[in-house]
Amino acid sequence: MSTLPYVLQLADNALILGQRNVEWCSNGPTLEEDIAQANMSLDLIGQARMLYQYAAELSGNDSNEDQFAYFREAHEFRNLSLLELPHFDAHEGLLTTTAKHERDFGTTICRNFLYSTYAFAQWHALLQSADATIAAIAAKSIKETRYHLRTSRDWLVRLGDGTAESHARVQASLRVLWPYTQEFFATSAIEAATLAAGIGHDPAALRTGWNDAVNDALTEATLQRPADGGFTPRGKSGIHTVHLSPLLAEMQSLARAHPQGVW
Repeated sequence: MSTLPYVLQLADNALILGQRNVEWCSNGPTLEEDIAQANMSLDLIGQARMLYQYAAELSGNDSNEDQFAYFREAHEFRNLSLLELPHFDAHEGLLTTTAKHERDFGTTICRNFLYSTYAFAQWHALLQSADATIAAIAAKSIKETRYHLRTSRDWLVRLGDGTAESHARVQASLRVLWPYTQEFFATSAIEAATLAAGIGHDPAALRTGWNDAVNDALTEATLQRPADGGFTPRGKSGIHTVHLSPLLAEMQSLARAHPQGVW
């Protein structure tokens, strides 16, 4: 069983959310939050770098971290679909906006909270990985993710239990994003293989803890939990939304225009 696909899946999650959230740089609602979002993006991209560097070791050829980040196509990425979505205004609809249009901070907070709650449990589970490198990366990443979770949870409560306008906007964002959380707990073929080898974790086993943490935050934020069910996205299997390719095109453009460039 090759560990490489699993390591890439973990790395892709961190890279794509880091790239998406860095779009708030110089666009944040306050200077403090502008800097906070940029710092959290750097944390995520740092996690991706560690994982891509390990992936390069596992590949056994001349590949490096840049090749995994900049020279793969959208269908080769295995990130969760939730992480590639733009910061859309939920009142406008998912397909009528792009990352370059007006960003909705409530949508960003909802996404960060839902994913950080999952990622924190994921890294905690991976502390017990039979792969020593993955366990070490998990030990570093869980510290950063704890901060990401605390920050997004605080903002979720502030917005949900704030004004009528902020409550309505966050509730709308939560309703649109919620179906994408189904993918958190669906076990892909890659995850099943690593679980059997004691390297990965069981996504389904994280559902109860995730539910408890999310329900507690939603209650404090006076938000209604949407109903579970519906279509399960398949980003972990390489089937993505229309939003991933434009994100990658922007992120990869410089490296592809100057493939031998050194900075």
